[in-house]
Amino acid sequence: MNEETLLSIKEFSEFTGVNQSTLRYYDEIDLLPPASRGDNNYRYYAPVQIVKLNYINVLIDLGVPLSVIKDMDTNRTPQNIIELLSRQEAKLDERLHDLHAAYSNIHTYRKNIQAGLNAEHGIIRVEDFIETRLVLGHLNNFEKNTDSFYAEFIRFCQAADRRRINLRYPIGGYHDDMNAYLKTPGLPNRWFSLDPLGNTVRPAGKYLVAYVQGYYGQFGDMPKKMIEYAKEHDLVCKGPVYIVYLLDEISIVEPEQYLARVSVNVAQKKHTQRKMIK
Repeated sequence: MNEETLLSIKEFSEFTGVNQSTLRYYDEIDLLPPASRGDNNYRYYAPVQIVKLNYINVLIDLGVPLSVIKDMDTNRTPQNIIELLSRQEAKLDERLHDLHAAYSNIHTYRKNIQAGLNAEHGIIRVEDFIETRLVLGHLNNFEKNTDSFYAEFIRFCQAADRRRINLRYPIGGYHDDMNAYLKTPGLPNRWFSLDPLGNTVRPAGKYLVAYVQGYYGQFGDMPKKMIEYAKEHDLVCKGPVYIVYLLDEISIVEPEQYLARVSVNVAQKKHTQRKMIK
């Protein structure tokens, strides 16, 4: 093949890997017209046009629109290409961020749902938890004798952007301690997002865990049973209580079938530890 050789559209397509319909479209929009046309109006391409097609393919792979590629065709300089690539790089950075967030969200929901499938309603036990990050919302202000649950939740959602809270992740309830949970199980002191890039940490350790079936905030006598279990096993509840719905509207149709996991960090009472040492 030399510079004088002309290739039919079929040959040019086979040589470059670009299908014929695409080559015809590039011709129609005057992005890559053929080098000549035969008496039968068939398109013929010169080998040198492979270089032009490679330029087009590279920019397409980088996400550059055809209209921009066409505009750059007659005004292409290293400086212009650097500016174009910088814009595309910024767009790809944003897409990578979104893809990473989507991946993390999928991982979080899959892990929660699997844990929910492996759990049973009414079970109370001690489990080992790894460190988990989350983003805490503002302090809730539930008024006495007023059904302000949804009002406070709406306030949490409205403040999400300002507080950099991603509402696409599972949203949980946070009680300052076990006493706060016992007092108002369905009214958390705060809500939180299970964002793995959060600035708040639920530390690793042993947690007293209860699994409760029912709609949001419906815990029945589970808070009381958790305290009874802690006393029976000489456990001391330390720090916040975390409520995460492992099975919710994402995976369950009937609200009464939702499954919550209530957890609080625990430690063995000192006198029990001494007995164990002896």
